[in-house]
Amino acid sequence: MNNNRIVHRAAWLIALGAASGALPAAAQTAGSVMIRAGATQARPNGSSGELSPPSLPHTTASMRADTQFGGGITYMVTNSFAIDLPIVLPFTHEIDGDGVINGVGKIGEVKALPITLLGQYRFLSPDAMLRPYVGAGVTYTKFYKAQSTAALSALTGGTPANPTTLEIKSKFAATVQLGASFAIDKRWFVDANVTHTFLKTRATLSTGQTLDMNVDPNSYSLAIGYAF
Repeated sequence: MNNNRIVHRAAWLIALGAASGALPAAAQTAGSVMIRAGATQARPNGSSGELSPPSLPHTTASMRADTQFGGGITYMVTNSFAIDLPIVLPFTHEIDGDGVINGVGKIGEVKALPITLLGQYRFLSPDAMLRPYVGAGVTYTKFYKAQSTAALSALTGGTPANPTTLEIKSKFAATVQLGASFAIDKRWFVDANVTHTFLKTRATLSTGQTLDMNVDPNSYSLAIGYAF
């Protein structure tokens, strides 16, 4: 599922909810707990810096998007303020050569598990059918199981017997969020949101070379939820 499809579906559902004023509204009052499940796509936006010497000038890399099962738990502290814990399965981001090595294809991949905690402000009344919200918080992204390819080894002097390997540093970063939830009935709702994480990290190769990466991912989530 690409991000355009997620956004289009979210917009359609929001419009449907806004137009269907006869539907009963979901309760989002102080003390309520809401759980949700659906899909989340993480789409890195940034390009990397240059691979440190020895390397060709302008040797850079980029990460591909990935979509996984996602959801979350929200606790309403007051009628308007909530604490949100998004939950998602680990993403697998393929890493492509870019810059002067654009065209060599995949040079590696890495798993990324974002652990995020957000404070949210929800607009309109607790029983409103449509409740837009904004959020801000922090994300710890755990990068693990990084793997290189023969293409990366060829570029950096590795051999089949001694291939070049890489590690990507796990980092904390600030996250902001924009979303909306709207009622299906008094308990069930649909939630759509977009987050942006200001994430920068560093890849270190077994050759001693480093590559600074501006990941800066947008995450697009669409889910069905239930309020207790």
